[in-house]
Amino acid sequence: MSRRVSLPAADDLFRPTADKAVRAVPDAVPAAASDAGQQAGPETGTSEDGDQASRRKPSGRVRHDEKMTVYVTSDELLDLEHTRLMLRRHHGMAVDRGRLVREAISLVLADFEANGDESVLVRRLTDG
Repeated sequence: MSRRVSLPAADDLFRPTADKAVRAVPDAVPAAASDAGQQAGPETGTSEDGDQASRRKPSGRVRHDEKMTVYVTSDELLDLEHTRLMLRRHHGMAVDRGRLVREAISLVLADFEANGDESVLVRRLTDG
């Protein structure tokens, strides 16, 4: 008899355990997420572009297949970490830096789709 142990394959370890819609951050406050979607702002416009931009949602807490490396200054990293800690302290939201960055990207892209040349992204890049 062999004493070799049978281990699960990678497919068994990394299989999806729930629907993508169900996979949410358990630490996040659900009311805060629903309130954020109801606030009036550039992403809640009534035009076709505004509707399209309001449908853009960040991926949230799921397994991501793609990776991108971004270099930031130490001040930018400290600001990001400070924001993460403030969200935790004042809003009870345990958010990692990756999710915070994905949320920011989603907001900027939705603003760009809704406002085009008048978007914050275009203004900041042309001023820079």
